[in-house]
Amino acid sequence: MGPLDKLYAKVQASRGGDPTQSYTAKLFERGRPKIAQKLGEEAVEAVIELMRGDKQALVGESADLLYHLMVCWAEAGITPDEVWAELARREGVSGLAEKASRPPS
Repeated sequence: MGPLDKLYAKVQASRGGDPTQSYTAKLFERGRPKIAQKLGEEAVEAVIELMRGDKQALVGESADLLYHLMVCWAEAGITPDEVWAELARREGVSGLAEKASRPPS
């Protein structure tokens, strides 16, 4: 089990936990709007650190972003295996070709 799978398992284990004792449980209690807000905030913070060129800060913000992404997946009922399968499906496919194969939005 890789580190992201372990993180996802910890996130799932915190579901329904005591929100006064667990930040993850508190996020789930506050629902999708708060989970989405936190995911967006962490993504923006990662971008800021990239632009600042602060490698160590970007490492920290990346960890925060991955954690909040795991919470987002858990809330949406997505498992890491589903994402890994999608990445495997795309392996060897040009990013431009993959993007062109998507239906127009």
